Amino acid sequence: MADAFFQPVSGMDLPRFAGIATFMRLPHVAPGHPREADVQIGLVGLPWDGGVSNRPGPRHAPRQLRDYSSMIRAQHPVTGLRPFAAANCADLGDVGPNPVDGGDTLARFERYFAGLRAKGIRPLS
Repeated sequence: MADAFFQPVSGMDLPRFAGIATFMRLPHVAPGHPREADVQIGLVGLPWDGGVSNRPGPRHAPRQLRDYSSMIRAQHPVTGLRPFAAANCADLGDVGPNPVDGGDTLARFERYFAGLRAKGIRPLS
């Protein structure tokens, strides 16, 4: 049986255009949240575009993906697959980059993902 806490918010409970955006309308589980130990797959934003010189903008991707993913449905219309019934998924928020130091940004990302691994959470970014 799927854990109700880890299911996307229904459009009947909160319209898709309302509320604080999370990846696929999943719950936001910040570090130290009481349900953090139950997360199996954590969706993580990496808002950074320090590796490009003439194409800024990827830093906005996590926020935009959260907004765009609000249209996802809990069940695939053709296969009937309900992925959120298979694993406890949650939006873990963004890893804060250092806007002026690429090396420090990468170190922050590595530490964050190592922490997730230590907690048994599979990251998806």
